[in-house]
Amino acid sequence: MKKCLENVRKNVPLVHNITNYVTVNDVANVLLACGGSPIMSDDIRDVEDITTICGGLNINIGTLNQNTIPAMLLAGKKANALKHVVLLDPVGAGASRLRTETALQLIREIQFDVIRGNISEIKTLASGSGNTKGVDADVADAVTEETLEQAIAFVKTFAKQTGSIIAVTGAIDLVADGNTCYVIRNGRPEMGKITGTGCQLSGMMTAYVTANPEDKLKAAAAAVVVMGLGGEIGYANMQPADGNSTYRNRIIDAIYNMDGETLEQGAKYEIR
Repeated sequence: MKKCLENVRKNVPLVHNITNYVTVNDVANVLLACGGSPIMSDDIRDVEDITTICGGLNINIGTLNQNTIPAMLLAGKKANALKHVVLLDPVGAGASRLRTETALQLIREIQFDVIRGNISEIKTLASGSGNTKGVDADVADAVTEETLEQAIAFVKTFAKQTGSIIAVTGAIDLVADGNTCYVIRNGRPEMGKITGTGCQLSGMMTAYVTANPEDKLKAAAAAVVVMGLGGEIGYANMQPADGNSTYRNRIIDAIYNMDGETLEQGAKYEIR
């Protein structure tokens, strides 16, 4: 994982983000903090050119609207044609028909290197609707020690079906391809009190995978560890009067200051 971090800082991957307007500033800042370089563009007349000059594309449907959907499809297809890294963050898939149908359309029409979401969002995509059926219905809506084995089997199966790395983030994080799953236990529950840690992770993960084309699975897992460890370090630096706004900044600062040795020493994961 140390090498993955160092490759990001050395290569400074340029990442095109079609992301949601709630967290766009934080996504840009965390990309800069980790060693990448962000570009934000969602106009249909602009996205192909921007995708062309970037090594990675991060598509986030958190504030979806009819103007950005065609831009997402156009940018994703352009990235595929250029063999650039593409990541999908299906925020809120299953919560509304528009989000669910758009996420499923994106998966049908674009080949994603990584799909990153919480377990409910990934279940929705795997089932093809907001209601899980068959084997997917047996996967709980939270990854716990008790449900870990079936969750690992589920993400590996979905990874095989999509040809994508599947990253499920929560109290226990899973990052898997069809054969191998990283089980990651870094992070703090207080990170859930900050809007956008998942969006930030998707941007950073795109940078990590772009900078490490020879080992995309390990790179995706390394990004999850960096985010979780940043949350741990940031929380340890909190002062009595600090709140969630300060915590957000401390996490970004921790990522900015993180080096390979800190990452290796603080990483909490196993490979299954």
